[in-house]
Amino acid sequence: MNQPQTLDALAGLALFSDLDRPQLEAVAHTMSEESFPAGQRILRQGFSGAGFYIILDGEVTVRVDGSDVARLSKGDFFGEISLLLGDAPIADVITSGPVHTLQLAGPELRDFLLAYPPVMYRMLQAISRRLDRANRRS
Repeated sequence: MNQPQTLDALAGLALFSDLDRPQLEAVAHTMSEESFPAGQRILRQGFSGAGFYIILDGEVTVRVDGSDVARLSKGDFFGEISLLLGDAPIADVITSGPVHTLQLAGPELRDFLLAYPPVMYRMLQAISRRLDRANRRS
C-alpha cells in the first residue's frame, strides 16, 4: 500500500477513529506493513511474540491447544496480550488466506499506547468485549 492508502485504511478502523489526520500520519510512520500468505503462522503459542498486529485485509484463525477459538478480520488486532503481560502468546495465529497487516515491534507498544490514549481506550474496549464473550461461553 502507498502512504495515502495506508492512511485511508487506518482512518477506517475503529481502533484509530478518534485520531486526526496528523496523528494518523504519525501512526503510519511508526508501524510497518507486512503481508503473509495463506496458512502462515504469525504467532506461535508458547513462544515469544514478535509484535502487535492490526489486520488491514484478510482473516486469521486463533487456535489454542489445537482448537480454533476465534476468527479475526479487517480492523481486528492481535499480539497485544503477550506484549502487555510480558508472556509468550497463549495462542497460535494462522492466516486463513492472504493477510495484510500493520505491525508494531513489541518493545514499542507501551510508548505507542501512552502516546495515543484514544487508541489505548479503544483497545481496552475491544479486549473487554473479547473477555465478555469468552465469559459468556464458559
